[in-house]
Amino acid sequence: MDTEHIVRTFLSYYEERGHARIDGSTLVPPPGDPVLFTTSGMHPLTEYLTGQPHPRGTRLTGVQRCLRTTDLDEVGDPTHLTVFEMLGSWSLGDYEGPTSLRWAHGLLTEGFGIPPRLLHATVFGGDGQVGPDIPSLELWEDLGVPVETTVGDNWWDNGPTGPCGPDSEIFLWTGDTPPESVPTGDDRWVEVWNHVMMRHRRLDDGSLVPLPVRSVDTGLGLERLATLLQGHTSVFDCDVFDPWRREVPPLWPGLDVASLRLVCDHLRSAVVVVGDGVRPAAGGRGYVLRRLLRRTLTVLWRDDASRGLGDLPEPLVEHTLDRFRQDGRPEEVLGVLADEERRFRRLLERGRQVLARPRFRGPLDEEDLRYLHDTHGLPRELVHDLRRG
Repeated sequence: MDTEHIVRTFLSYYEERGHARIDGSTLVPPPGDPVLFTTSGMHPLTEYLTGQPHPRGTRLTGVQRCLRTTDLDEVGDPTHLTVFEMLGSWSLGDYEGPTSLRWAHGLLTEGFGIPPRLLHATVFGGDGQVGPDIPSLELWEDLGVPVETTVGDNWWDNGPTGPCGPDSEIFLWTGDTPPESVPTGDDRWVEVWNHVMMRHRRLDDGSLVPLPVRSVDTGLGLERLATLLQGHTSVFDCDVFDPWRREVPPLWPGLDVASLRLVCDHLRSAVVVVGDGVRPAAGGRGYVLRRLLRRTLTVLWRDDASRGLGDLPEPLVEHTLDRFRQDGRPEEVLGVLADEERRFRRLLERGRQVLARPRFRGPLDEEDLRYLHDTHGLPRELVHDLRRG
C-alpha cells in the first residue's frame, strides 16, 4: 500500500463518518503566532479545538505537513524525520475519546489490514490533578487490545500553559517474535497514532480549568505508517524516499547509511521549507533552514569539498514540491540552495583564518565563543566543527 493509497483510505474512512475534509496549512504559521513552524496537525486548529466554531462543522479530517526541530539530532534513526506529513481527525465538541479510539482500531485492522494481535495501547493513569482515563482504558479492554497506563507519557500539552489533556497512543509491534513486553519498555513497539482528549486549559499558576468544549485531536504520522505497512524498518525505506534513494547515492557516492539518511532528510526538508517561502537568515525560520543546509554540506564535504547542492537533480526537487502540494519552481529552489552554499563556503574560509590566530589555538571559553559569533558570525557549532576538522 503506497502513501497515496494510505491517504485516500484514511480520508475516505473519516468522510464516511461525517468528517469534512480540510486543506492543510503551510509550514509557516500566520503572523502573530509565536511558533516558528507548524509542528502538528492540530496547530492550525487550536482556536477551534478550544471552543471557536469551525466553518466546516464539528467533525474534520485532513493532511498537514509538519516540521519539528526538537528531533533534529535523532534524524538518521529508523523513525525520525524533520519534515513529515500528519494524517488527522478532529472532533470539535462532538464525539469523545472512546468513539475516536474505536474508529481508529477499525481503520487500522480492517482498512489497513493490521492483525489486531500486533497492536498495543497506552492510556493516562492519573496524577494529583486529573484521575485516570477510565473510558479509554475500558474501550481497549473491550476490544481485546493490551493496554498500559502511564502518567507523563500520556498527557499532552503544547507548552507550560494552554490547552491540554490525557491522550491514548496506539503502538504497532515490529519485532521478529510474537509481541511481548509493553511499549514503555521495548522500542520494538512503535507509536503510530495519538488521540488527545482536549479537555483542560492550564493556567500560569499550573492549575487546570475545563475547556468550553471537550474535543478530540488525533495525529498519525504518514511516513511512519507507510514504513510499517510496507514491511520496512526505517522511514527512509518507504516509498516516499524512492526517488531520493535512486538519485542521491550515485550523485554523492561513499556516504554511509547515517550520512545518506541525514542528507536526504535535510535536503528534502529544505526544499519544502523554501517552497513555503522561507529564505536563509541569521535568526528565526531562516536560521532553521540555514542550519539544515549547513549540516548537509558539512557531511557532504567530509570526503569531497567539491560536492555542491547545485548538483541536485531538478526533477527530484520538482517531485518533492509536488508531493507537498507546493507551487514553487524547482529552479528557484535550487538557486536558494546554491546561494546559501556559496555563503557558507566564504564563512568557512574566514572561520579557518580566524581560528588559526594564536588566541584561539587553545581551549575556548564562553567569552571566546561569544566573540567569534558576534564579531565574525561564527556559530558555536560551526566553531566546534572547524576545530575538529
